[in-house]
Amino acid sequence: MDTVPQLDLKAQYATLREEMAQALSAVLDSQYFVLGPTVERFEAEMSAYLGGAHAIGCASGTDALILSLAALDIGPGHEVVTSPFTFFATASCAYKVGARPVFVDVEAETLQIDPAKVEAAIGPKTRALLPVHLFGQCCDMDAMLAIGARRKLPVVEDACQALSAQYLGQDGKPHQAGTMGATGTYSFFPSKNLGGYGDGGLIATGDDALAVRLRKLRVHGAETRYHHLEVGWNSRLDALQAAVLSVKLKRLDAWSAARARNADRYDHLLADSGLIATGKVRPLGRAQYSTHIFHQYTVRVAGRDRMAEHLRTRGIGHAIYYPVPLHLQECFRDLGYREGAFPVAEQAAREVLSLPMYPELTPAQQERVVEELGAAAKAA
Repeated sequence: MDTVPQLDLKAQYATLREEMAQALSAVLDSQYFVLGPTVERFEAEMSAYLGGAHAIGCASGTDALILSLAALDIGPGHEVVTSPFTFFATASCAYKVGARPVFVDVEAETLQIDPAKVEAAIGPKTRALLPVHLFGQCCDMDAMLAIGARRKLPVVEDACQALSAQYLGQDGKPHQAGTMGATGTYSFFPSKNLGGYGDGGLIATGDDALAVRLRKLRVHGAETRYHHLEVGWNSRLDALQAAVLSVKLKRLDAWSAARARNADRYDHLLADSGLIATGKVRPLGRAQYSTHIFHQYTVRVAGRDRMAEHLRTRGIGHAIYYPVPLHLQECFRDLGYREGAFPVAEQAAREVLSLPMYPELTPAQQERVVEELGAAAKAA
């Protein structure tokens, strides 16, 4: 029985082997491993890709969020409004600077933060809005930025799953995910669409002064070596990761296009199978205001856990992002939320299932995935 992995990084590496070896060898020959010219070159490449925003490399997407909040002087006694349906780091970053996350439920179709519910969550202690561009498409940034402007709150974009997605705003111009708020944050975890060979992250900002401070905060708050203006972090992008990412960045748009083609194929296969018509499987909604780079191809599934178990026994890769919404995590118990607080996010946590998705995924593999979904539905 042939298996279909949820993600196949070996297939990607096979196309990069020689160029990657040369890039890594150049770093080894230089013996310059932390920040330095290789990182500076990658930051310049990312700045150009993002339309001229400052690009500041750091150790992870989590650190990109923490540094962003710290650079905006968010700390003890403050609150940050964000989504309960996202990766843990989106909320934990507030804790790490001494603040508290305040959650807002998500939209039923896209599972993006619901701007209509944000205003009610803002209080006297709120110091930032932290929307997430989930699964590869942007949330409604026109609405989020309007709320931020009206309430004089900076917007920090968690774009860790959405690098290369474009927001099609009311101004009629496309904007790269992560370039519209005070800062945008990116993760280069290996499974991301632009993934390194270890941890890595980056912060984008159009604010010159904020960029200067972020560069200080990532090196213990030092402006020059051994002269510390404030207490910062040790959060630097290393040169080996920057070299890997430079090789991959040139291919990112082509990979995003391939993922979109695979998503279209899933749409057709699921429709032809009858799974959508019967309500057994429902793809998430696509926002008209954003392109989608399909970091995940996620569907809502009736009887999700049973379907997932069938896929496991048949060698079909899959993942559940996310089985427990953040407001119900044990470590956030002190926030006072209870089950039922955010019903849309809670229902999504019971239903979502991410299918295999990567640029090299073949039509035959996708056909097998849908066949096994159909078999699981018939057995139910």
